[in-house]
Amino acid sequence: MALRLDHVRVRDVMHNRILSCAPVLPLSDVAAVMAKNRVHAVAITEPGASRPLGVVSDREVVAAVATGVQLSAGEAVSSEQPTVSANERVRRAAQLMSEHGVSHLVVVDAAGGFPVGIVSSLDIAAIYAQGVE
Repeated sequence: MALRLDHVRVRDVMHNRILSCAPVLPLSDVAAVMAKNRVHAVAITEPGASRPLGVVSDREVVAAVATGVQLSAGEAVSSEQPTVSANERVRRAAQLMSEHGVSHLVVVDAAGGFPVGIVSSLDIAAIYAQGVE
């Protein structure tokens, strides 16, 4: 039976665990966190802050390697960091990723705007692969 993608919420496909690091951490150390934990993105947060500045993904690491530029995690975060509510439909998350050219979104609680997880393009691909009407 095909899945109704319009009925699937971000909370149903997101990862509840968010790895984070400080913006002063060298990007090579962020890459080590990604490799050790087998993830493609890490949230960048100021110490003591409840909301991330953004996300550094494997794409930013690859770009830094390609250019040979030494960056900190904070410097690697792009200026535009879209988020998505856990209550939004998966299709909206896909639209945001496409519009902003990102492969990960921080998922926030609709009531308070605090991070509750992360959703990736792979999470969306997995649900799409189940069949869509």
